[in-house]
Amino acid sequence: MSPTQLPDHGAVLAEVREVRRAGIVRLRELRLPVLTGMSASPGEGSPGEPRFPAVERLLRTAVAAIGGGTLQEAAEFSLGLAQGTRDWPPADRRRRAAQVYGVSVERFRKNQELMVLGQVAEQLVRLASGAPAQPPATGAAVPASDAGTAPADGSAPASALTSASATSEPSARPRPLAPSHHRIPVRAGGHGGHVTLHVHAVDLLRDIDVVVSPSNTHLALPEPYKSSVAASLRRAGAVRDPAGRLVEDSVRDELRAWSDRFAAPGLSVAPGTVAPTGAGALAWQGIRRIFHAAVAVPRPGTNDYDVQPADVTRAVTRVFALLAEENGRSADAGLPPLRSLCLPLLGAGRGGLTPAVSFAAVWAAVEAELARGGDWDLHFLVRRPERALLVAELLASPDGAPTEEPGP
Repeated sequence: MSPTQLPDHGAVLAEVREVRRAGIVRLRELRLPVLTGMSASPGEGSPGEPRFPAVERLLRTAVAAIGGGTLQEAAEFSLGLAQGTRDWPPADRRRRAAQVYGVSVERFRKNQELMVLGQVAEQLVRLASGAPAQPPATGAAVPASDAGTAPADGSAPASALTSASATSEPSARPRPLAPSHHRIPVRAGGHGGHVTLHVHAVDLLRDIDVVVSPSNTHLALPEPYKSSVAASLRRAGAVRDPAGRLVEDSVRDELRAWSDRFAAPGLSVAPGTVAPTGAGALAWQGIRRIFHAAVAVPRPGTNDYDVQPADVTRAVTRVFALLAEENGRSADAGLPPLRSLCLPLLGAGRGGLTPAVSFAAVWAAVEAELARGGDWDLHFLVRRPERALLVAELLASPDGAPTEEPGP
């Protein structure tokens, strides 16, 4: 297709949305003049073959060009391109795509879905123009002169995190596994130091004194089979017998005891409240305490939550105050102090905050603590490589402070 015949983005998007509604298995039944015309480009199908296989190949090429991450995963589920989802009804595909972002189906339909399908349409237009498809930007670019350059002290540069999630170029050889721990230099208030960035599930943490767990303002833990940070900590902290049967739901029981003692019956706590508990079975992994940060306010009549960045900052500030209080009691009892602290991106799941906004809210409290001379071994935790890249880039900005949020 020549540049003078490039399809209109809106027309492409309309047909992509039609494919989402019908699914790949019904391509033969759909009238898709724009996508059909685009699939007639060289290499998209053979003369005389039905057009719908070429349309499917074109869609798969465009989705693959997104470059991985949650955006590509949600696109694959939305269109039925993910393995095993080809014949799923549209409601099931939308529900699974919403789970990728950790939001309700209704919120996904009104917000993320249009963004996801719009990016598919953008890649389709790029393909039609003859230009190489490009994944959407996830943060500030790393200067070419800095690529692969490590600080003199051996810390990982931000560019070290640009693994499979940051490129869409195919490779003949398998990519090496990305490291799951990165030690990153930071500066705050004139003080230099390091933080450790973990890129793995929370239940794989080892030898960290305190892990912060996001919670709602009712301090109600999610069911242990779920995938959130709070659910994973509850599951990993439970005591089980040799056959795997639950003996004691330690983290839940301690949090309920704290609520019974300090919270009014049936009422929520104030956003920013932090409730400390033991770590249950996680003590065998060197985890001593879990601090439950109440940042998510349930939205009445829905399954959604509202999280305000100011409440996240308030909660992390309270975490540091609580550390000082508990260390005072530990000193009186002759126990070793709590030194290391691990923070996830609070509110960036079902709370609806973007990772950049969440990290900025967390960092505001961290920076204030470091600026006043707080001597803590700090860790940040994310599960997805593209979020690790974002956090590393934000930490690498001047004075270690997050700057503006990256564009979509």
